Amino acid sequence: MSDSLIIIPTYNEKENIEKIIRKVFSLNYFFEILIIDDGSPDGTADIVKRLQAEFPALHLEERRGKLGLGTAYIHGFKWALERPEYEYIFEMDADFSHNPDDLVRLRSACVNGADLAIGSRYVNGVNVVNWPMSRVLMSYFASMYVRLITRINIQDATAGFKCYRRKVLATIPLDKIKFVGYAFQIEMKFTAIKYGFNVVEVPIIFTDRTEGTSKMSTRIFREAFLGVIQMKFSSWFRKYDRTIGQ
Repeated sequence: MSDSLIIIPTYNEKENIEKIIRKVFSLNYFFEILIIDDGSPDGTADIVKRLQAEFPALHLEERRGKLGLGTAYIHGFKWALERPEYEYIFEMDADFSHNPDDLVRLRSACVNGADLAIGSRYVNGVNVVNWPMSRVLMSYFASMYVRLITRINIQDATAGFKCYRRKVLATIPLDKIKFVGYAFQIEMKFTAIKYGFNVVEVPIIFTDRTEGTSKMSTRIFREAFLGVIQMKFSSWFRKYDRTIGQ
């Protein structure tokens, strides 16, 4: 049993899923893994089920249909909060764009005082490998846009490689998190900061996937662009008081 759970949402990740699972379980620190699979037609969940016989700390939740990144993580957060042994709860992609070796660094940041540790591509310059320049610029300026609108001092606002202390997810009303795409990542950071949690950025090198297909779309980008304004406006009429609870 571990105090650390890594949540990995999947949709058609058969090329990557076994390799990422084996890599995580090879690390010096013992993490548990929860796969949230949205009915992948390529058999991703079947691969996970086969590996569960080898790795007892590998968990699987299957959902019907492609329901979105944000709802997958909310499902995983609730699953983790039902099990009191997990103190550190992670978000990570299945495609090796997030280096599993950095999991230990994110956890250490939370052990040493952070409530939310973000694996940041931009806190020390621009650390992205294999992205076309257009994608780098879109991501970088998206974070600038988020800082301008929300006034939060986060260099990588759309980052999806994170470690939460349990108390952060227990405090945030997860049913009120409304966005499902990359805006979900922004909303979770913004909400954690509004509740007064200590959020730190840990520099990482982000490497774009070499296998499988990216899930980025125009709809996801549009949700993030418009959602930031809506999120900021809504925050003016909301109380962020940890003593009130959920």
